[in-house]
Amino acid sequence: MERRSEIWHLVTMVFMILSWSSLVINGEQKVPCYFIFGDSLYDNGNNNDLDTKAKANYPPYGIDFPAGPTGRFTNGRNTADIIAELLGFEEYIQSFASASGSDILKGVNYASGGAGIRDETASKNLGTVISMNKQLVNHQTTISDIVKIFGDEKKAKEHLRKCIYTVGIGSNDYINNYLLPQLYSTSRLYTPEQYATLLVQQYSHQLQSLYKKGARKVALFGIGPLGCTPGNIATYGRNGSLCIDFVNNEVQLFNTKLKTLVDDLNEKFQDAKFIYVNVFGISSAPLVGLHGLAVNNTPCCKVENIGHNNGVLTCIPHSTPCSIRFVHLFWDATHPTEAANLIVAGRAYVSLLPMDTHPMGIRRLARLNLKNGME
Repeated sequence: MERRSEIWHLVTMVFMILSWSSLVINGEQKVPCYFIFGDSLYDNGNNNDLDTKAKANYPPYGIDFPAGPTGRFTNGRNTADIIAELLGFEEYIQSFASASGSDILKGVNYASGGAGIRDETASKNLGTVISMNKQLVNHQTTISDIVKIFGDEKKAKEHLRKCIYTVGIGSNDYINNYLLPQLYSTSRLYTPEQYATLLVQQYSHQLQSLYKKGARKVALFGIGPLGCTPGNIATYGRNGSLCIDFVNNEVQLFNTKLKTLVDDLNEKFQDAKFIYVNVFGISSAPLVGLHGLAVNNTPCCKVENIGHNNGVLTCIPHSTPCSIRFVHLFWDATHPTEAANLIVAGRAYVSLLPMDTHPMGIRRLARLNLKNGME
């Protein structure tokens, strides 16, 4: 019976992979460039040379990635890598730490493990990370270089307005800030409702700054069900529930406000389009189970002192991970496997269900001609 279940999960995953892959068979690049902002779910090496505990440039990370350990916090591709493939890019978008020359015209990945909307997030327990504000500063450096390449600011702006931008941040403002009262004061200063409001207000200013820098097609990834991560389950205990309900409730306060912010930004900036990706809904256990991920709350790799390490939830270096990785939702104590990333990226792109994205998926966003609002 167990063997039959494994075969079913494999068949389900293969079908899904083939379905997503069919979207890129013609190899046509949908947009000229793709810029990525966010945290460890999207980081592809920006933290490698930083003085931080938030690193993933060692085995068993990258065990299923062609280049091996690169700084991606998973066993293979992360969500940004898969979206780049779906957008038709032949190569993955380079990290800000490694991008140079004309390669920046295709886009840059600024994401940093541990990064948050708030500048102090993760600084006391993980060390140096590149916050959203710092990522925007790095993006301005890239823009200046793009202007130099084109030799014309107007041409540079025209190039940027055609790009896709994805931003996935906010998880660490909970995991490595609000939920660590022994290190951060935010949970004593703000109720969950107040904190979610504060985060979204700060995020709004950052997104408007991104708009002023030329972004016109922006996909915002909400926060996933943090209460279901192995790290939080080990920390708080289930107490009869599948996940830690109070953590998920706090996260959903943020997500609800973020979705409203998307509508507000679209109303304010008529020449741009912002969309919301419902990562929480896509990643919920019943829906993930439909895609064949049977192991929902157990990390695939070994994590030391899980639940007692102030937010350091990564794999033990050179440890041996689980062998059947395609049925696991979580790679380590907080980051998803490549299989889970494939689900989130694919559904963010095609908007498989109406609840997946708002008001459209990334595929439609890429097609938009914002001068006249037509596809």
